[in-house]
Amino acid sequence: MRFLSALIFCAAALPFVGCAAYAEAPALHTTRITEWKAVYGTVEARDRIAARARLGGTLIELTVIEGDLVKAGQPIGRIEDEKLAFQLSALSAQKGAVVAQLANAEAELKRGESLLKQGVATIQGLESRRTQVDVLKGEIAAIDAQAGVIDAQIKEGSVLAPADGRVLDVPMAKGGVVMAGEAVATIAAGGTFLRVSIPERHASSLHQGDVIELAGAGATKTGKLSRIYPLIQNGRVIADVEIEGLPDSFVDARVLVRLPMSSRDALMVPASAVITHAGLDFVTLADGAEVISRTVVTGGHQLVDGADMVEILSGLAVGDHVLPVASEAGHD
Repeated sequence: MRFLSALIFCAAALPFVGCAAYAEAPALHTTRITEWKAVYGTVEARDRIAARARLGGTLIELTVIEGDLVKAGQPIGRIEDEKLAFQLSALSAQKGAVVAQLANAEAELKRGESLLKQGVATIQGLESRRTQVDVLKGEIAAIDAQAGVIDAQIKEGSVLAPADGRVLDVPMAKGGVVMAGEAVATIAAGGTFLRVSIPERHASSLHQGDVIELAGAGATKTGKLSRIYPLIQNGRVIADVEIEGLPDSFVDARVLVRLPMSSRDALMVPASAVITHAGLDFVTLADGAEVISRTVVTGGHQLVDGADMVEILSGLAVGDHVLPVASEAGHD
């Protein structure tokens, strides 16, 4: 009834307004629209770096769990090898014995120098004592160097985060035995991107730099097709999509995106111009001095320059003057 009331109102108003407003209605023309294909993409970390053990031993400390944010160089665990402590103790005892020998050799050297001044000792014996002192000093230096190597190995027991990022996986548990080079944690670093898998029949429709949309986001968040991989796997093309502000809370999460496949010309009218009555869709047209209502078959909605538009599959032609319809006469 509201539809009929709107038509009666328009007809009654025509003698007074002279249809000037309707005569100025723009002519309908075709609009280039994009055909989209909805596919699922997975959130991928740009870099997945393993925080590896540099020392074999027992994992006595683990300070991170899955989901934690870490900084580059941050200690996330500690590995201990008891054999290294025993080796340090052995080197310390060995150094003590050599230091005692050195003290005795230096005392013998001073005694020999005193006897040489008195003419009792020989120069050959004095040089022998001096050589023994130098040898013992060299042994002490070698022991200190060996102890420094072991100290460095003990410090390598600290497992450090290789980069800023989020901890994805911690396959180890505190108290477990770790081999050198084994991964203690996996870090997602460098941000995230979307990786999509598309049937190969659409490969020719993909172009690097194409704009994609996140489905269900109201076309407010878009991205760019940054890389298309040439290797087709299992009949599908792999491509990467860069989206600014993509969260990294869940890596490998599935996200529905829309990819541009092709474009075509279509007749588009504002969504407000379509009214529904008795299950049929109507569009109001200005035909010279007359206002007519024409039955149409509508297609899907599209956002054109930010406006909600509806595709007209049949019922209208290029050049028709479509009139906007007030929202209160929209549906019956």
